[in-house]
Order: sequence, then C-alpha cells, then structure tokens
Amino acid sequence: MKSIVILISGRGSNMEAIVRAAIAGARIGAVISNRADAAGLEFAAAHGIPTAVVDHKAFAGRAAFDAALAEAIDAHRPDLVVLAGFMRVLGDDFVRHYEGRLLNIHPSLLPAFPGLHTHRRALEAGVRVHGATVHFVTPTLDCGPVVIQAVVPVLPGDDEATLAARVLAQEHRIYPQAVRWFAAGRLTLDGGQVRVHGETVAQAGWTVPVVEAPADRAS
Repeated sequence: MKSIVILISGRGSNMEAIVRAAIAGARIGAVISNRADAAGLEFAAAHGIPTAVVDHKAFAGRAAFDAALAEAIDAHRPDLVVLAGFMRVLGDDFVRHYEGRLLNIHPSLLPAFPGLHTHRRALEAGVRVHGATVHFVTPTLDCGPVVIQAVVPVLPGDDEATLAARVLAQEHRIYPQAVRWFAAGRLTLDGGQVRVHGETVAQAGWTVPVVEAPADRAS
C-alpha cells in the first residue's frame, strides 16, 4: 500500500478527483495546505483524511517554510507527494528531498506555457490545441519528466474561463491515472523520461484524444 500526501492551497479539485478515484494500492495519508482557509481541507476531513496547515506567512523565508513543510509531510512517511493546486514555489533542496516521488499537474501541454496564466497565453498565441500535463517535479520550474498529458481543442469564441473548464475536466482524468500508475509500481524514470510498464507503446503516453469540436452546421 502506497502512502500519499497531497498538498493544496485552495479548493483542491484535483485532490478531490484523486480521493474519489479510490485508487487500489494507495492510501491518502494526509492533505496539507499552506492556507488555513483552503476549502479542500473540509473535503479531506469529511472523508476521514488527516489534515494539517503549514502557513507560509509564519516563516521568515522559503527555506524555513520548506523545512517545516517537509517535516509535516515526512511525519506521514509518504511514498508519493502530490501537488494539487499548491501555490508556492518550492526550493531546490525540498524538491531534491522528494526526487522521483513528487508529482505536479500543470494546465498546459508542457513544455509550452510554463508558469502562470497558461490559458490566457494559449489564447493570445492562437494555438489550436491546449491541455494539461502531469510531471515529476524537478528544481527547474515546470520542466520535469512528463508522465501523462491530455489534449483539448481551442474553440472559436473561447475565453479563459471556458478553456480553463475544458482543461480542468481532463486534469481530473489524468491525475488519478498518474497516481494509479505510481501506486501499481509501473512508473520509472529512465534518462529523464518516464516509462510506463505494462503498456503498449501507444498506451504508454496515454495522451487523451482531442475532444472534437462541434461540426459546422449547414446553412
């Protein structure tokens, strides 16, 4: 049984998706937030999951916060740490401490649009497809080895809200799948790339097919 600690800063909808997936071989050991008012803490507590708060504002700097956060996480002896809308940049030492067992989900098809405001930037760039990426975390922001991606179309008339909602729906599919693979011992890092054991070549990437845009209606 793999023990998992999930970090959130707000609602934690991806945390909810992972909890609801009831992944075989995985146990959510704790949900930890840097904000006491994070709505996801209530969801976790209601599902019998231990919760904790490590408020970043209580620390003089990133290193002190990272050390306190790592202490709170390690109290649960996790096999995997999952970032689910955790809105703090973590220091290099913290990331290296969890090397190979720290996952994040980013709302773009990395390496495109790392960082913030991904949906706005995708619309401004005029791309035809957008999506989400689950990846292992490395010290370089949003540059870790890709585990799984989902692709959605950018439709005429999209704004940030509609595009974000389409991407989020796919995030809720692919994050539990990545955790499921990890819990089953099917993920390995090989030369900076992720291998998924027990899959065909096509399935290993498990890129979700593009959702088709509505067909043009005859006039």
